Amino acid sequence: MIHAGGAAAAKLQAAGGVRTLAFEANAALQLSSGETLSPLSIAFETYGALNAERTNAVLVCHSLTGDQFVAGPNPITGRPAWWPRIVGPGRPIDTNRFFVVCTNVLGGSMGTTGPGSPAADGQPYGLRFPPISIADTVRAQSMLVEALGIQSLFLVIGPGMGGMQALNWASAYPRRVFACATVAAAAAQSAQNIAFAELGRQAIMADPDWRNGSYLQHGVRPNKGANVARTATLIAGLPESDVRAKFDSARAKERFSFALDSAEAPRVPNGGFVDRFDANSFLYLSRAMDAFDLGADFGGRLANAFQGGATRHAVFAFTSDWRYPPEESRAVARALIAGGAETSYVEIQTEAGHDAYLGEEPAFESALTGFIDSAATARGLALHGGAG
Repeated sequence: MIHAGGAAAAKLQAAGGVRTLAFEANAALQLSSGETLSPLSIAFETYGALNAERTNAVLVCHSLTGDQFVAGPNPITGRPAWWPRIVGPGRPIDTNRFFVVCTNVLGGSMGTTGPGSPAADGQPYGLRFPPISIADTVRAQSMLVEALGIQSLFLVIGPGMGGMQALNWASAYPRRVFACATVAAAAAQSAQNIAFAELGRQAIMADPDWRNGSYLQHGVRPNKGANVARTATLIAGLPESDVRAKFDSARAKERFSFALDSAEAPRVPNGGFVDRFDANSFLYLSRAMDAFDLGADFGGRLANAFQGGATRHAVFAFTSDWRYPPEESRAVARALIAGGAETSYVEIQTEAGHDAYLGEEPAFESALTGFIDSAATARGLALHGGAG
């Protein structure tokens, strides 16, 4: 099913439940900064089967603190699948019909080359890891997809940072993406999100155990700072009404902080965050998100990013999402239409905030299923059962 015989020579490896493609030194990744990264390993997980025509591949892009285990438990942390309501047998992205690929992002900490990976001297990169962008992550994913023998993806989809990747895919490879679904995301990071991320970065760097990014060499981790960074992302994922209610509750109990983990755990798995997620990865990935501005790369007009493309799009927003509010998704939809792309915009009425995409949202699931089924019909894929 998987054959690492694409454009770049790569070796398939598996250890501890994590599969990676390790690219040879001469297959360096060209970064937006002008630097190159080599050697490069990309960790990934797959579900379902690739059909004979190789036309049913779906790339799922994860959010900032996610990983490649979109539809099955993470064997390293024991955490459950992060999107089981969307990806799996009989789900909107039906693994009986589609071959699903999900990669750990470039700069991540679940097997893909990042600041915690060994550099040429055998020591972790730390802050020696080069700056990365969302476009770099997409180019790395493209290397993996090609190595898997897939020339064209049926669908690219992702929430939050994953939505940024999906938009970048459709813009950079308009002939290789048949359909694109952007979920609770934006084409450029807002000042509010940049501020939240900066607080997280400052917390990590202020932790005495951060050691100027070289904590792994000292056998410590900036856990306190990383926890603050994680708290900032959790708060941003809550609906605004919940933030007010939690503050009022804490004030009534004369506490200075409100509890998040126990209340949010069912919707946002957070167990062992500081153990599973490298603090330096947070620095690099959050900075990549903050720098993302797809329209800026096209003369300041976002529509130009999609001009001439044949990809059909669906843009999903949640009414109570104050991290990526609906007006930002509507701006993406307007730009897609102005760029000539076939586009649907779906706004889901919910009180669940940004993280609504992780929970039970029947209207979202129904609309996503309709978009996927329509695109599958246009692609000539079977609507039910088996890999068309």
